[in-house]
Amino acid sequence: MTLALDPDDLAKCVACGLCLPHCPTFRVTGDESASPRGRIAAMRLVESGTPVTAEFVGFMDLCVQCRGCEAACPSAVPFGRLMEQTRHALTGLDAMPPGDDGGGRRWRGRYQPWWRRAGFAVLGHPRALRTLSVAVALAQRLRLVPKRLGLPRIGFIRTPLEPTGSDLWLFTGCVMDAWMRPVHAATKRVIEATDAGVTPSPRAAACCGALAAHAGLVDLARSQAAAVVAAMPGSSPVVVDSAGCGAYMKDYGRLLGPAGDAFGARVVDVHEWLVSRVAVHPLPTVGHRLDVRVAVQDPCHLRHVQKAHGAVREALEPYVSQLVETADDGLCCGAGGSYAVWQPDMATAIRDRKLAALAEVHPDVVVSANPGCAMHLGAAGLPVRHPMEVLDEALRRDGAYERKDRAGG
Repeated sequence: MTLALDPDDLAKCVACGLCLPHCPTFRVTGDESASPRGRIAAMRLVESGTPVTAEFVGFMDLCVQCRGCEAACPSAVPFGRLMEQTRHALTGLDAMPPGDDGGGRRWRGRYQPWWRRAGFAVLGHPRALRTLSVAVALAQRLRLVPKRLGLPRIGFIRTPLEPTGSDLWLFTGCVMDAWMRPVHAATKRVIEATDAGVTPSPRAAACCGALAAHAGLVDLARSQAAAVVAAMPGSSPVVVDSAGCGAYMKDYGRLLGPAGDAFGARVVDVHEWLVSRVAVHPLPTVGHRLDVRVAVQDPCHLRHVQKAHGAVREALEPYVSQLVETADDGLCCGAGGSYAVWQPDMATAIRDRKLAALAEVHPDVVVSANPGCAMHLGAAGLPVRHPMEVLDEALRRDGAYERKDRAGG
């Protein structure tokens, strides 16, 4: 078979090894096969005619797709794109015919079985996801959901997000909207405090498609992305408070062509938007910052892909007493969207390194701008919040919202 990869993309990797310290799976295992250049070498072998083996599939599955390697690569190897395309090619294989594969275990079976595919498809159907969420909420009340899964406490009734204007769209998405609606509510209040009117994304914009794409289900991702684009027409900014969603939506051009490029140009991370906005429409000042020591955990797709992690610090700094940094140079926490579900052992090993780095700075709270990271770290017992929740609390606790309302702002 062929993986249908761009030979120019493969050729960009010169095997220099500068990516190795930035690869979480390589850091844990020390194995070349678990590194970006090792995976690229394996891709080249398959492209040259070597049969796909179970080992090859395992190498590809073990990648968390943090894309830290891309930020470190002097040759600009598009590793995230190579991984998505490789997994997409594997989804086209139902089974491998018998034959000699040079001693390796020739791979048989279907990549991404039906139950995984069904799970990704549900994300694009709000009613089905809501039904599932109610079932999870009931199971939580009956103490049937292990705390190690890190799920937030899911409510039976979600507070409605009413539109207050058309200055921007707030993309609410799938799992985050179903399980972490309070983050959206906090984000909306902070945005409105800058005198901007917000319209939450409609139900038709159910899922950005990122999780399906990372799993190789490109056709499903394309249909989910097309629904998002169609649901939010116009030229208003599309503000996103989930790092993984924002990174993928900015890159819709790869899926949808010119229409995707035009939409992607409107997408902005909420922290980027806020920092730009307050330069003209400042947030209310506070008399007292929150007395809290905050460690910032950078979601990989915010730091390595969107490169917007600095805006998180700039937005928070005036409202908290201390911001502290870890010494691990933004390494992955191991969440990887659905990665922690399919690769729990590796995800836990990666997280252990992040926990050690966080323990060194003794935070009162850890902030993370991505739902998967928040849940994964929360499962380890850390107090994790979204940066917008911390900012919202600072404004509420100081009475800034009320003062603004009384002033007619």
